Amino acid sequence: MSATGLDVFDKTLQITNIWLDEIMADLGPDRHVAWHTLGAVLRTLRDRLQIGLAAKLGAELPLLVRGAYYDRYRPADMPDKTRSLDKFLQHIADELKSTRPVDPEDAARSVLRVLARHIDLGQSAKVRDALPKEIQVLWPESVGVK
Repeated sequence: MSATGLDVFDKTLQITNIWLDEIMADLGPDRHVAWHTLGAVLRTLRDRLQIGLAAKLGAELPLLVRGAYYDRYRPADMPDKTRSLDKFLQHIADELKSTRPVDPEDAARSVLRVLARHIDLGQSAKVRDALPKEIQVLWPESVGVK
């Protein structure tokens, strides 16, 4: 029997929990922190992608995660031209101020590892390759490496 009454909701909840479990394995057993970390990194990543690529990445995400991804999205302001790794990480840190302290680099690496593991390999490589070289270093080595 379906927990929510709709298979689509059950599936997105199950997949989202798998992603959060993987983030918690890296950052500690706090689902609240894992959820905020996932959203913070995804939004920071999204804002550095061209609109079309950002939309294609969004389409790869579980329905529940997609809501966090598109939260506060302003396509007219995209992409953010910030090229610096420090500014990328600072944006993540700013988004995580309401949680217990999390190293923004650890947060980024954890979420990018989840993405690399769960989204289409070709799409993952396109997203990685669209980032400035300085930021690409956060991406798991096995994905998108030329």
